[in-house]
Amino acid sequence: MRLATLFAALAVVLGSAAPAVAAGTRVAVAANFAEPAREIAARFRVRTGHEATLSIGSSGQIYAQIANGAPFEVFLSADRERPEQAEAAGLAVAGSRFTYAVGRLVLFSRTPGLVDGQGSVLKSGRFAKLAIADPRAAPYGVAAIETLRGLGLQDALRPKLVQGASIAQTYQFVDTGAAELGFVALAQVIGVRGGSRWVVPAADHTPIDQQAVLLKTGERSVAAKAFVAFLKGSEARSIIRRYGYEVP
Repeated sequence: MRLATLFAALAVVLGSAAPAVAAGTRVAVAANFAEPAREIAARFRVRTGHEATLSIGSSGQIYAQIANGAPFEVFLSADRERPEQAEAAGLAVAGSRFTYAVGRLVLFSRTPGLVDGQGSVLKSGRFAKLAIADPRAAPYGVAAIETLRGLGLQDALRPKLVQGASIAQTYQFVDTGAAELGFVALAQVIGVRGGSRWVVPAADHTPIDQQAVLLKTGERSVAAKAFVAFLKGSEARSIIRRYGYEVP
């Protein structure tokens, strides 16, 4: 009897220590943030037991999907405009919007020595194609255009521009050599060895405030709200910094 009582007590203790039932959430993520988001999702699963299923795309494409009823519960945009629109349209939970990262723009080439530390290559004419993200869909494309405009080169380089549908496709153009150089996210090349790059001064374009928002579809989701809370925490913030982003 004593042994049976001991086992029963042990079962109660183990049961009380067990984590809550794991759940899942669908998180839409801007293409430039794909790698840190995957790492954050993995740590989120370890810490909470919840599963965050990521869908990657340009901020503009994702917002259009949300507006058309896509069942995402959390939206990690590459700008503040789309989360603001989601709030205004009643698609997001009021007051849930926050800046999770501030992005940096970089001019990158796989060719060593092609891009100098001041971006003077843009005035040299020593390239045939310059890749940028579509400014209608990707904030990094807007920042690229603003940078070119500030340098007085927008019109001169217009014939050489190759637009990617997202910042991920823009990087592919540069990585494969389809374009000799391109404006991409610093996070995409932070671990890339070789090549050449110029980190564009933050003052040369509108700040790339990347905002997240809890969508109405996730308002009652335990996993969705837990993911947002985890994104604000120290562990996620450490990962975000490691990928070259600034954290407010």
